[in-house]
Amino acid sequence: MAPFLETVKSFRDVPITDDGVNTVAFLEADDGVVRILKELTGLMSSVGSKAFSPVISDIQGNITKVRERYNAAPSQSATLEQLVFNENNNKVGSATDGLMWLLRSLAFTGKSLQQAQSNPSEDLKVAFTKGYDVTLGPIHRGAGFFSIQGAIMKAAGLMFNTAIGYCPPRKNFYEKLAANPNGEPCSQEMLDQQLNDWVTGLDTIITRMDKFYTKGKHGEIFKSA
Repeated sequence: MAPFLETVKSFRDVPITDDGVNTVAFLEADDGVVRILKELTGLMSSVGSKAFSPVISDIQGNITKVRERYNAAPSQSATLEQLVFNENNNKVGSATDGLMWLLRSLAFTGKSLQQAQSNPSEDLKVAFTKGYDVTLGPIHRGAGFFSIQGAIMKAAGLMFNTAIGYCPPRKNFYEKLAANPNGEPCSQEMLDQQLNDWVTGLDTIITRMDKFYTKGKHGEIFKSA
């Protein structure tokens, strides 16, 4: 086995053409996100792991919605943009909404790791808090409290904040990502390059899909000011 990040698909390697973001490759990279977050929770206490479990389950649920739509109509869902367009055109399914929430969670993960990479002395708890504050935070806080949707958003915000509070020490997480079960761990330089490529590739996809969702009035990935 290779160091961890070499065993998951990087968003850097997800093809993007004029037709859009390749759906199958995107979903494969999403599965890698789930594995990364599971590695993170594996370093937490049992209480922390239980607190983070709903976050991972939410991401997995939205991956499933997108994958089920792709499997139901693969010829109409080769790219994420085609998947959303055709689902809305046929007025069936929930993948459009599921993809929106998946992209929001991915934005949170990406911005958190980007923050960690930009500030090597910063604890993961701080990095993930800052990542949350510029992605999911405004969405959770922006919903009206006196409504069912508002109550759901507030509960989601509490869930994420509680989970972030149990982030393990930065050193432990980075050592886990660099570990090589069959040999020497990868160097810090190689790990940084892999993480930076992963984050940059994800950011490119998020930015593209945010524009697509906004232009098509399908929703918004980031909360408008």
